[in-house]
Amino acid sequence: MTTNWHLTTIIYQIDPSLFLDSDGDGCGDLGGIIEKLDYLQALGVGTLWLTPIYEACWRDAGYDVTDHRALDRRFGRETQLLELVHEAKRRGMRIILELVMQHVCDQHPWFVAARNDRSSPYRDYFIWSDTPVDDGNQPIFPSVEDSIWQWDDQAGQYYRHLFYRYQPDLNLRNRHVIREIERIMSRWLALGIDGFRLDAASHMVEQAGRGREGEGVWLLQRLHRWITRINPEGVLMGEVDVEPERFPHYLGDGQRMSLVLDFWLNNHLFLAMARQHAEPLYRAIEQRPPAPENAGYAVWLRNHDELDLERLSEQERAEVMRVFAPEANMRVYERGIRRRLAPMLQGNIDHQALAVALLLSLPGTPILRYGDEIGMGDDLNLPERLSVRTPMQWTQGGNAGFSSTTGELAAPLIDQGPFAHWIINVAAQLQAKESLYARVNALLRVRAGLPEIANQPMRLVRVDHPAVFAIAYGEQVNVLMVANLGGTRAKVTLAHQGLKPIMADAEYAEYAEYAEYAEYAEYAESRHASQELNPYGYRWFKRVQGGSDQ
Repeated sequence: MTTNWHLTTIIYQIDPSLFLDSDGDGCGDLGGIIEKLDYLQALGVGTLWLTPIYEACWRDAGYDVTDHRALDRRFGRETQLLELVHEAKRRGMRIILELVMQHVCDQHPWFVAARNDRSSPYRDYFIWSDTPVDDGNQPIFPSVEDSIWQWDDQAGQYYRHLFYRYQPDLNLRNRHVIREIERIMSRWLALGIDGFRLDAASHMVEQAGRGREGEGVWLLQRLHRWITRINPEGVLMGEVDVEPERFPHYLGDGQRMSLVLDFWLNNHLFLAMARQHAEPLYRAIEQRPPAPENAGYAVWLRNHDELDLERLSEQERAEVMRVFAPEANMRVYERGIRRRLAPMLQGNIDHQALAVALLLSLPGTPILRYGDEIGMGDDLNLPERLSVRTPMQWTQGGNAGFSSTTGELAAPLIDQGPFAHWIINVAAQLQAKESLYARVNALLRVRAGLPEIANQPMRLVRVDHPAVFAIAYGEQVNVLMVANLGGTRAKVTLAHQGLKPIMADAEYAEYAEYAEYAEYAEYAESRHASQELNPYGYRWFKRVQGGSDQ
């Protein structure tokens, strides 16, 4: 019997090269992650998502792979990966690897063979043309690449690349390529990996269907069958940046993607925060199609890429930009924001905690990016998306406690301004009761104990204040979660009889007033439905045993 663990877990995204360097070479590694497993467990994390650990050209943070079946030496030995898997499982944690199969690096042996010989069996592993073809696709990075076709002198043809020109697209209609993907999956699943995050999943599906999404879902079905044949509880989490009406293509009846990353909701969450108005969030959730019983959606605030706002209208996108990226160097690719969450929210701890509380209240599996639990900043001096890819800040000491090297680090540290490592770091926040870490830790641990969010029906609760978002889970409202997106106090009317407070941004006076009640149910039944929320405040409630509903 399989479990739907992917629907109840909390995922923590790690860039292994930037998390912790255990051997002093300046680059983070698997040994560093092993050292911090207790930290992650204490944070309430249930699953680790590791960005690429394969041999690569390292021009695009490992997303330019040269050998999908080899662990890059910078991360350590394979025995360390086995140790990481073992130690994670011992703590009840699982591991998801990035699976980058939409493209490879132009130094990959497949492409080297393909460009050198038209008769090579690897030639058809890629997409070639004598002239650039307009297939409806535009460059993923429009300010960097002006075409999806690149002339290759050795090959005597153009090859297609949706991403960077040094990342030729794989031909996903070639059965040999698909077989290669299955071998790669088998290789890592054999080591105990619990699943994969499928990079550029929507582009893969469209390409597999010759531009027709509905015809390309055979690829997801085949990969799902393959992974569950080896590990019945294995999952595929897909990067699917599409409109909500297209989600069913990727979920199917639960035999395609296990989790779909919901970019639509992510975009509207930031629109709601920019407006300090809950309506866009309500609207986005209402537009999301129901998921099959054994599949679902993944939700997040920020990740390793830009905050891509393509799913908003031009006017809505401009609104978000004005609030969170008012300067030109904060924007990228004509569509997105290249900032971390903390600088976007001006380092305001209350606002950051509210954003995390809001994320954890949403229907879906939550994902937290490394460093967001302490409010790490960004480095806008670095190009493109590298601005949000800086070393984890563990201490205020040398190299932020990330590495003992006296040489160069995998990426520059943030050492200036309000987000410098000597101001923002784990060690300092572990000692402060009111730190962002303390608040995020409390939120994550309480959220980890709320299986109702995955297992019980969701109901949006409309309240009488535009800045307040409220959502309930359970036929009888077993969990109620309320968040104030605004920077001023708000009062709302809620039917909360029989519900006990389990989490809040602060101790609200009305609870202290009734502290003498031995049974909270008596207090809850006696209260009227008016609730106050601090600026950027949040309150979570859970049904008391035997409590009634209204």
